[in-house]
Amino acid sequence: MMQRFRTKIFATLSLAMTISTGVACADSDEREDKEHKRFAFALWGDMPYATPRTVDTQSPKIPRLIADINAAKVAFTVFDGDIKSGSSLCSNDVYTKAITYFNTSKASMIYVPGDNEWTDCHRKNNGGYNNLERLNYIRQTMAVSPFSYGHRPLALERQGTAGGLYSDNVRWKYGDVVFVGLNVPGSNNNLVKPGECISSKSVRTQVECDADTAEYVARNAANIEYLKASFQKAKAEKAVGVMVIIQADPGFDLPETETFNERILPGFEGYTEFLETLAAETTSFGGQVVLAHGDTHFFKVDKPLINQASLLANFTRVETFGSPNIHWVKVSVDSRSRNVFEFEPMIVPGN
Repeated sequence: MMQRFRTKIFATLSLAMTISTGVACADSDEREDKEHKRFAFALWGDMPYATPRTVDTQSPKIPRLIADINAAKVAFTVFDGDIKSGSSLCSNDVYTKAITYFNTSKASMIYVPGDNEWTDCHRKNNGGYNNLERLNYIRQTMAVSPFSYGHRPLALERQGTAGGLYSDNVRWKYGDVVFVGLNVPGSNNNLVKPGECISSKSVRTQVECDADTAEYVARNAANIEYLKASFQKAKAEKAVGVMVIIQADPGFDLPETETFNERILPGFEGYTEFLETLAAETTSFGGQVVLAHGDTHFFKVDKPLINQASLLANFTRVETFGSPNIHWVKVSVDSRSRNVFEFEPMIVPGN
């Protein structure tokens, strides 16, 4: 059984100022230069959330958020998963609505899948769908183009054939940074452990649960292969930074201790091999590495891998805002800076 690195190094944060991977603060008026040595982009996700039993107060806030991002004139934007809540229908119109939102972005818009739009769709309050059918639907409707969404489509590399297996994994290079979006969702990465299948809240059968676990095994292997290839690309092209975008919070905050922790946390086993690979690749990479994710809806910037005695100095985690907080994170990149990436929480007026 693989060891799991869980201990967290906290960084003191302040929402009133720009937050950096180091201590420097970026000028919020910086704009992209001609060689893309310096540019900014937006991160957002986990929104809008609404359920059949509640009034949807969040959807009206999304256009305001996108308008705020558009006004910032960023190079591109990335949505890190969960286009709906975990207790609402996984009907086709939800995906269509998300695409409509994405295409209102003036900048390029890249989508990374979350758990609420496929791994959790077996729940009765989600409509009792088959998880894997919904995953295939996402691939066939939201991962079919070699370009991003938005008014200025950005060319993307997809791991698989457009619309096919693993086409939801994407990669692109902008300036001196390699970006990779991986389908690593919440709900334990779609790993179903023995005894977890049958539930009064779900319509899944044991056969379907076994298929889900088999899907996890195959996709996890593909994700790790693509992650390694992305670091190889970064090294070959002399990139100064790598950003990995996933949806899941892989359990960095559990437990919040200051001692080395080797145990694998229940409910997070599906991320162990991915995190170990990420730690190994970060260690062997000479530049800065950022893991961006959503899932738990609390804006954070810290250095959570491995432990205090073995700090991965070039690794930073950024977690994006999420429902009910409809805001975004501005990331400024300066390839000539020691830390490469700087983070600024953008609170949308009116939201």
